[in-house]
Amino acid sequence: MKFRSTALVKGFRQSTPYVNGHRGKTMVIMLGGEAIDHENFSNIINDIALLHSLGIRIVLVYGARPQMNRVLEKQHVTTPYHKQVRVTTEDALPLVMQAAGQLQLAITARLSMSLNNTPMAGTQLNIVSGNFVIAQPIGVDDGVDYCHSGRIRRIDTAAIHRSLDQGAIVLLGPIASSVTGECFNLMSEEVATQVAIKLSANKLIGFCSEQGVIDHQGNAVAELFPSEAQAIIEQYQLDSDPCSDTRSGTLRFLTGAVSACRAGINRSHLISYQIDGALIQELFSFDGIGTQVVMASAEQVRQATIDDIGGILDLIQPLEEQGILVRRSREQLEQEVERFAIIDRDGLIIGCAALYPYPEEKMAEMACVAIHPDYRDANRGGVLLEHLAHRSKQAGINKIFVLTTRSLHWFREQGFYETGVESLPMAKQCLYNFQRRSKILQLDLYTHS
Repeated sequence: MKFRSTALVKGFRQSTPYVNGHRGKTMVIMLGGEAIDHENFSNIINDIALLHSLGIRIVLVYGARPQMNRVLEKQHVTTPYHKQVRVTTEDALPLVMQAAGQLQLAITARLSMSLNNTPMAGTQLNIVSGNFVIAQPIGVDDGVDYCHSGRIRRIDTAAIHRSLDQGAIVLLGPIASSVTGECFNLMSEEVATQVAIKLSANKLIGFCSEQGVIDHQGNAVAELFPSEAQAIIEQYQLDSDPCSDTRSGTLRFLTGAVSACRAGINRSHLISYQIDGALIQELFSFDGIGTQVVMASAEQVRQATIDDIGGILDLIQPLEEQGILVRRSREQLEQEVERFAIIDRDGLIIGCAALYPYPEEKMAEMACVAIHPDYRDANRGGVLLEHLAHRSKQAGINKIFVLTTRSLHWFREQGFYETGVESLPMAKQCLYNFQRRSKILQLDLYTHS
């Protein structure tokens, strides 16, 4: 009896390259007080524990803004904001320390669970907190004394690395001490950003109420460059009261992500704390679920190397089995790998095409065109064609031809026109398979726009 593979099997297979790729990497996760208040908090903690079990080195930075607000309001203590930063007065300091301390204990307790129905079952996580961050006062700005609101003076990265090397999760909060023995209230976003930069972390991850940065159609923007993120920050800052706006978490994260990216952190991810499993979907699926702030696009077209053979085989074998592509052995691919262009998405090959030149006739064959089934909704085939057309022009090629049995209409849409066997280079005419009866199409490069 033949069984169909389940969605679980497909998802597990899809996630495997990411499991291998993330193992041993350092990730700084920024968990705001709003996320801790939400009913999904326990699931987020479970997912963080799951990341740890997969060999990911985790620094967890938590905020406590709404919790501080509640404690201050209960005691009738008012703390004004200046430039979106709380002014922590002498009266407010013990109350904000109380709120932050309670959250530290609550997060530690949650991560210490080992119930059978949680990812922590049978394990004992070591949670390390301490004086990894040394603070100093912000001081006076525009005549406003920030009192016990501070900024980072230095970070003991060596101590953090030692804790991570020993398999611990490092937990950092918004309260830090100074060299004079005073306590200061820091912005958790600044702590997370600077720790990520100083550790040269592989990723900075933050949570907000929405599914990332949302466009005008209500969809999450998958990818932003720092300049694009900065433009969104400036737009958000035009809002009348960003501190109370639902976008405030997004604004604070984007500010940190821009700084992190420009300091060398290649990927900063923003996801929703309201969606169960958002962290797992973002890190272990092809497309993710939130918004990335990146220095370079996660998806690039490049020439294939010998290390890409396995990925190309995975892509083309299903099409070979269906008779859409002519079979190629691994040995043949290894000999011809320099002919291939691939679409690389975060280390995964999602598209490929090969170019075989016939210099005497100033022609080239485009062959072995394959796009991963999950990525056929965009014109990635067209992207590969443009890449190969550019390479052909550089080599003095005037025409590209293809032989196809199934994709006739697609090639016509790209500007190809049908022709006969006699139009092929002589060497290719001798190899034409009349039993396969492939359609022959041709593209004139210098009339193709």
